Amino acid sequence: MTDIDPPLAPEELAHRLTEVFALVGPLYRRVQRKVEQAAPIEGLSVGVRAVLDLLRENGPMTVPQMGRAQALSRQFVQRMVNDAAAARLVEIIPNPAHQRSSLVRLTGSGRAAILAALAREASLLRQVDGELTDADVTACVRVLGRMLEAFDHDDVD
Repeated sequence: MTDIDPPLAPEELAHRLTEVFALVGPLYRRVQRKVEQAAPIEGLSVGVRAVLDLLRENGPMTVPQMGRAQALSRQFVQRMVNDAAAARLVEIIPNPAHQRSSLVRLTGSGRAAILAALAREASLLRQVDGELTDADVTACVRVLGRMLEAFDHDDVD
């Protein structure tokens, strides 16, 4: 007998993944509410926060690139970019690779705001208990990553 479980049959896997969906939706909505309740600290909506974090991780990007990366419509991302630009958290700069699709770049204020938001979120996440191990988190990330890859082809526009 081996310590490694065999892969689930497709029917059983589908059933178990519905359990994951049943948790991910409420978890996302609860975290979103918690972030928005504390938003006055940085003045960020969840959408603007997502844009700022994406730019922090990847550097300047176009709106279509951000939409694809976040599986959101370009129109929604553009509204979030507009909100962030109005608050001087991002700036629009020329794109040497494409004249018609400008780049969006974090400003110093935007970098400070997203770093403060991330620090606050890390403090909240330290409250998660349950004696979780690195292997537990690795398995969770692997499962959610696979689920995301399975639907990566879906167009949001």
